[in-house]
Amino acid sequence: MKNFFNWLRKEESGQGMVEYGLIIALVAIIAVVTLSPLGTKIAATFTSISSNLP
Repeated sequence: MKNFFNWLRKEESGQGMVEYGLIIALVAIIAVVTLSPLGTKIAATFTSISSNLP
């Protein structure tokens, strides 16, 4: 059992996938935070345009 825990502690095969997952999650969070105010402004612009049309 001790050998298994030593192997598990030294195993790094899934480390790259976890790092890529964290990077993708960080990029997604930044995109949501950045684009949310922009979406609100775009919606207000379209509402203004549609209310000014005859």
